Amino acid sequence: MFSLASIPHLARNARRFQEVARVLAKYGLAEFLSATGPRFLRTRLTSPAGASLAGLRREERLRLALAEIGATGIKLGQIISTRPDLIGPEVAAELALLRDSTPPDPPEVVRRTITEALGAPPEALFTRFEPEPVASASIGQVHRAWLTDGTEVVVKVQHAGIEENVRADLDILMGLAEMAEQGIVELRLYQPLAIATEMRRTILREMDFVREERNLRHFARNFAGDPRVAFPRTYPERSARRVLTMESLTGESLADLEAAPPSPEGAARRRLLAQNTADIFLEMIFRDNFFHSDPHPGNIVILPDDRLGLLDCGMVGRIDERSRRAMEGALLAVVGGDPARLTEQVMRLGRLPPGLDRDALSLDVDDFVSDYASQSLAGFDLGGAFTDLSALVRRHGILLPPSVAHLIKVFVLLEGASKALNPDFSFIEVIRPYAAKIMVRRFSPTELFARLKRSSKDWSELFEAFPGDAADILRRARDGRLDVHLVHKGLDAPVNRLVYGLLATALFLGSCLIMAHRVPPLVAGISFLGALGGTASLVLGLRLLRAIRRSGDLGQRP
Repeated sequence: MFSLASIPHLARNARRFQEVARVLAKYGLAEFLSATGPRFLRTRLTSPAGASLAGLRREERLRLALAEIGATGIKLGQIISTRPDLIGPEVAAELALLRDSTPPDPPEVVRRTITEALGAPPEALFTRFEPEPVASASIGQVHRAWLTDGTEVVVKVQHAGIEENVRADLDILMGLAEMAEQGIVELRLYQPLAIATEMRRTILREMDFVREERNLRHFARNFAGDPRVAFPRTYPERSARRVLTMESLTGESLADLEAAPPSPEGAARRRLLAQNTADIFLEMIFRDNFFHSDPHPGNIVILPDDRLGLLDCGMVGRIDERSRRAMEGALLAVVGGDPARLTEQVMRLGRLPPGLDRDALSLDVDDFVSDYASQSLAGFDLGGAFTDLSALVRRHGILLPPSVAHLIKVFVLLEGASKALNPDFSFIEVIRPYAAKIMVRRFSPTELFARLKRSSKDWSELFEAFPGDAADILRRARDGRLDVHLVHKGLDAPVNRLVYGLLATALFLGSCLIMAHRVPPLVAGISFLGALGGTASLVLGLRLLRAIRRSGDLGQRP
């Protein structure tokens, strides 16, 4: 039994914890915290839109509760919406509807934030600064401004006091995760504290605009010279942890282009944009191991020369070498229709629960591959495939790493955006050429040399330790102090069956020789001893087969 005071994270933020608990109880999501009967309350409470809470699904109430909690709840919901393998596809789909929308700070508050962050007021940093924001999200708001050389920029300013509030809410999240891990045995498998730590790290990184500025420069370097995509140029001298100044990319929002009715003259343009969007993100993933992890249409603009402008690079994903190779292996398995290989890669990707039924997992993966292998390339439902795969992984209790879960989200969002631009778009057709590129890269001299270089440290340590260890073994052998201990487990039954089989075989062969030479006594012209031995060998062989079938020990009674 845990009290509030037993968890430091909760004790430090007791007042905010009570506010969060009231919101959860209001929406019927904290029965363990509310003693007043949440069902009774729900009949008398309404959502912000005026709907009775009693008529809403649990997923909808969860979304509304997170939105009412504030910036932390919205960000938390957006992050866990990428984990259908943990929360299920229904909850993930509902939480994906959460949108950043927060009232903007007054102009005087924005001016004070910029002055504190950059050491000078806006009028000293820009020739013109518009006090009214063009957009306001949960973490910050965006203002238009102009530099002294006439360059138009956008200035992203963090909401005043938001970081302190978010840190308090994240402390509460860590405390609840600690309570869950210590007090609920069934949840320990899912490592709630590790997951909460990862979410805390993700949210705090997104709030650090210096990190976002570095992300933008990293993307710009990776795609330098690529005419298909542009990233906003940043101005580090006018940026800080709470303020980010960057180039203004003016163009048509991808969301607006998707909503516009298609026209015959614009069909070719839409096909090209869909192809370029998919190609760029696949390059990020399979070439750079560093990708934009929130590619919804609002973060993509179409520049006048039909280049793609990517915005809001606060949330990025990195994939380590092991996970990348496993993802590539899974991709090759899906393209090749190889369920055994896909099963192997799924087990390599995730954290396996104790007592995993590998045979059941193999059967489910086989069914999964069979269902989607029959689809044509043009009609392949990649989003549905990833949803089903996430449900499969969740059903078997396999925990995917966050980077892989973010990748799945990116693929689903990309397919949705591309199909909105071009209904005939097939993401699997775009991915298929990467299968050949993966094979070429895996066996290229550069890749082989890189792998050898990565393993050189282990080989170096082995070569350094080997002479000493070998000399020690030789000294022990010379002095008669070398002992070899052999421990075998579970070999009795196999050895017994092997000896039993050899005896039955020898008896059968000997009996056949006796019968062939008509060794007396004879009965109806057949050697009696040979027939007796042959019958005995047949009985022994049947007994051996029965023991093998039952995987029993022949030393025991079958």
